[in-house]
Amino acid sequence: MVLALSKAYALASASDEARTIRDEVGFFQAIRAALSKTTATGKISEKDRTFAVQQLVDRAVASSEIIDILKVAGLQSPDISILSDEFLVEVEKMEKKNLALEALKKLLNGEISSRSRTNLVESKAFSNRLEEAIARYHAGAISAVEMIQELIALAKDMKAARSRGEEMGLLQEEVAFYMALAENESAVEAMGDEKLRVIAQDLLVQLRGNVTVDWHQRESARARMRVLVKRILKKYGYPPDLADEAVQTVLAQAEILLQEVMS
Repeated sequence: MVLALSKAYALASASDEARTIRDEVGFFQAIRAALSKTTATGKISEKDRTFAVQQLVDRAVASSEIIDILKVAGLQSPDISILSDEFLVEVEKMEKKNLALEALKKLLNGEISSRSRTNLVESKAFSNRLEEAIARYHAGAISAVEMIQELIALAKDMKAARSRGEEMGLLQEEVAFYMALAENESAVEAMGDEKLRVIAQDLLVQLRGNVTVDWHQRESARARMRVLVKRILKKYGYPPDLADEAVQTVLAQAEILLQEVMS
């Protein structure tokens, strides 16, 4: 009955009427969880396992202590920045490590997917870290406890990355271009953070000012954008031996970023 209630509530969760009974629904979910824990026998069913994982995920992104409502379509864009240190500690201490792993993987995958639409380099780096950790876990190289610790460390790094723009004095779009330029460490050593920040800001302004609706579909338009990027890099003295690689990364970043802006 609570599962049915959760699904029905999720369909209307955005309405004012639904918000007024949010705590009551959360109460019934908490009761169900307690009953399941004290009456469960044998292996947990797939339905209960999925429900338990979703409860953990919903708690991580909820704005209060009450467990958030199970969403019929699944969690679309979990915000890792809301994932509190207290929740991470709680997950780390869970007895059912498999549920903790699944919840963390779901949160991290959702956040990486969300970031892939705005920051190519950052999302790729986090995705690689997650895939490598999962591969080592499945290969038996690390235990479930060690795996959870790695995922928690990844979650904290993703939280910290959210504030990078403010610390650098850049917009999130500018941070994306900065990271595209700074992906090669030798470029950072040769030019320094400050100059790369200036280039990133100029790139965003120039690319936005010269973009056409179909630029990513027409080779002639892409060629003009490549020339524009090369001209900007040359203007600031971006290392010539690294320019070609940087141009490709910047264009890839520009494509996903400008598509979001123009959509």
